[in-house]
Amino acid sequence: MTTAQTDSSATRRPLRLWPAILFAAVLLLTRLALPQVVPETAMLGMIGGIVGAVAIFVWWVFFSRAPWVERLAVIVLMIVALYATSYVVDRSIANGMMGMMLFILGIQVLGVALVAAAVASRRLSSGRRFATIAAAVLLACGGFTALRTGGITGRGESDLHWRWTPSPEERLLAETTSEPAAPPAIAPSVTPPAPEIAKPADSPTPTTVADAPEARSESGREEGEAIAPVIATKTAEWPGFRGPDRDSVVRGVLIETDWSKTPPVQLWRRPIGPGWSSFAVQADLFYTQEQRGDDEIVAWDKVSTGEAVWFYRDPVRFYESNGGAGPRATPTLSNGRVYAFGATGILNALDARSGAVVWSRNVASETGTEVPGWGFASSPLVIGDVVIVAADATLAGYDAATGQKLWVGPVHRGSYSSPHRTTMDSANLRSATT
Repeated sequence: MTTAQTDSSATRRPLRLWPAILFAAVLLLTRLALPQVVPETAMLGMIGGIVGAVAIFVWWVFFSRAPWVERLAVIVLMIVALYATSYVVDRSIANGMMGMMLFILGIQVLGVALVAAAVASRRLSSGRRFATIAAAVLLACGGFTALRTGGITGRGESDLHWRWTPSPEERLLAETTSEPAAPPAIAPSVTPPAPEIAKPADSPTPTTVADAPEARSESGREEGEAIAPVIATKTAEWPGFRGPDRDSVVRGVLIETDWSKTPPVQLWRRPIGPGWSSFAVQADLFYTQEQRGDDEIVAWDKVSTGEAVWFYRDPVRFYESNGGAGPRATPTLSNGRVYAFGATGILNALDARSGAVVWSRNVASETGTEVPGWGFASSPLVIGDVVIVAADATLAGYDAATGQKLWVGPVHRGSYSSPHRTTMDSANLRSATT
């Protein structure tokens, strides 16, 4: 039998649709329905969606009964359409999931679109069926041009929105009417003057939109003004990332765990800018980091009311599609100071009472480290009089009082971990490690 005869015979035979309908149902159930019922299965749903899509394409190519020319033409059309779409989607879609978001979501949407179009055109001729499927493919790809993503949600799902709608950060900027006053200059002291503070340089990657200003390069002080001394203060209840011992354990506190009987009571609620920073807490104050437009901010707020006390700003912005905009690290409280490490590599020491800048360093330029794709994410660790941060995976130590760079550890790459204090052998040798 010739190929022409085979294709003619296949044209007259109806499509074998039941496997495709089954695969599409499994895809939709695992990808959409299951995560809604069991949120912890979001990643399983993603995998199930991909497997379901692949099964649909296998059905179409090998078991659909469509003419071979039609089968291959549909696959080629999908590849070309998805490739062309990658040039016109929002950059958050194009770069999301390490640049794989459009492909990962696209094959699932195209798989469902193929089955839906095949079912709708099952009684049509081969040519009209191909036209129907082609229209569904182009419509599915075009739909991605209308979307953007705000990153990945806590459940591991893509935070999808219409491309033309304002982001939560844009809504916050539009609604903000009043903000705390800028921190005052820090008072002179008898402490010897600090060494020259390096001016933050351009980020080695396009994620930084501006340098820190000249005033910040001089640590917010007038010419010849001295650095305020480090003052021993009461230990903060929660001094930074994951608590006092960086183990996420709250000691000496008992809470009621049966929230059905005694549910938590919301004291206050207010929006903040994007970022992945958690909180450092002392008494009625908490400290965090966020992004607001082109400014990376260290914020000090009241625990009891949520009232903003002060903002410290660096005119830099970091963004990547997976995690969105903003700083990644958590501030650290130690001896009356706040040590904050920004996503583009700027390390600031601020007075915990006034918010005034004490010193500032550009860790990225001083260690020769490019801003990684996920941004600098290290929460500072204070051991004695040394502030330690991880520039990617390279540790660097700075004098807590003056900001002078003391040392840079062996060069490593590829980490967003924070340094941790560890005790080694019986000699009780303390060191920092990522």
